[in-house]
Amino acid sequence: MECTINGLGERAGNASLEEIVMSVKTRKDIFNLETKINTEQIVTTSKLVSNITGYPVQPNKAIVGANAFAHESGIHQDGVLKHRETYEIMRAQDVGWGDNKISLGKLSGRNAFKNRLVELGIELDSDEVLNSTFDRFKALADKKSEIYDEDIHALVTEEFISGAVDRFKLISLKSITDTQKKPFAEIEISVDGELKNAKAEGGGPVDATFKAIELIAKSNTELLLYSVNNITSGTDSKGQVTVRLAKGGRVVNGLGSDTDIVIASSMAYLNALNKLVSKAERAHPQV
Repeated sequence: MECTINGLGERAGNASLEEIVMSVKTRKDIFNLETKINTEQIVTTSKLVSNITGYPVQPNKAIVGANAFAHESGIHQDGVLKHRETYEIMRAQDVGWGDNKISLGKLSGRNAFKNRLVELGIELDSDEVLNSTFDRFKALADKKSEIYDEDIHALVTEEFISGAVDRFKLISLKSITDTQKKPFAEIEISVDGELKNAKAEGGGPVDATFKAIELIAKSNTELLLYSVNNITSGTDSKGQVTVRLAKGGRVVNGLGSDTDIVIASSMAYLNALNKLVSKAERAHPQV
């Protein structure tokens, strides 16, 4: 059976692995089959694919959508509380969903963070990766008061796909948007350890930022995709940006996330540039 995560595919898409797997598991009495797939990793895998490709999962998507196990109607809530099977034929935990909000903040310790990763079914390769991800978590906790499971998933994904050579590194960024003036950006980047500055105007703060970066990088790349998604709800939500660049037959995706969408955009663009110069990407190009 051919299927893909989140139903991704050219044109109208392909059959969704998560829907097929859970149909077989939930209706064993009918199908009398097993897939041997660890269903508790479905949501984590879905988020990973979404983050890498830059294609968000719509909230009403079966199994992995944010609203798949949400109940707003009073009669639905009452029915689920009295007997879950009234409106749910499967448990949210069976596909990897946990509680939407976690009680972690800037005062939380490493052990509490590690335990929450275990609860979400996330395994990290080493203590070094754990420490790096925890540092990202602490930085995020300083910017927003409530940390959600979606934030944790994004932090882990960002840690794993940002392993390119850090030739370009963001040091500082200043962007100005004024209804009476053209948007302006001033950026400072470390290029192979050397600090470089650039200023540029653009059609918007993101456009100005990208143009400022290009004044320094001079990469002559083609921008194929610019995608912005909010990880959680609220005005302090962490925005996640995907930038897809192409050059010389190679196509790479860059990912950046921050509560400031312009900063997230610059991080995504630089992440993509780093992948273009990465030996790993040169050896295994995405064509």
